[in-house]
Amino acid sequence: QVQLVESGGGLVQPGMSLRLSCAASGFTFSNYVMSWYRQAPGKERDLMASISRTGGTNYANSVKGRFTISRDNAKSTVYLQMTNLKPEDTAVYYCNARPGSIYSLTNYWGQGTQVTVSS
Repeated sequence: QVQLVESGGGLVQPGMSLRLSCAASGFTFSNYVMSWYRQAPGKERDLMASISRTGGTNYANSVKGRFTISRDNAKSTVYLQMTNLKPEDTAVYYCNARPGSIYSLTNYWGQGTQVTVSS
């Protein structure tokens, strides 16, 4: 029922840009905090960016100033605009959804999309 489908990943050269999309369905999108995580081979999955129900954003220090998260509630879609990409950005990027409550255990994940930054 609940689905998060990421798209937009691929192979790019350092310094280039890429935009990821996550299409959501099966829940009331506007009531959820949306986030992007990434996981590199052999490493843990880390939070990169999140956006609140009303548009407030938060970023990991490693991507602040380079990545921008946004949402379109009418389309039930969250985006991650990535600029000035670096080789260390190479990872599988995952879309995540959770209710806007710290007491909720609900957690939805997409299947991930591969981003490779290499010359």
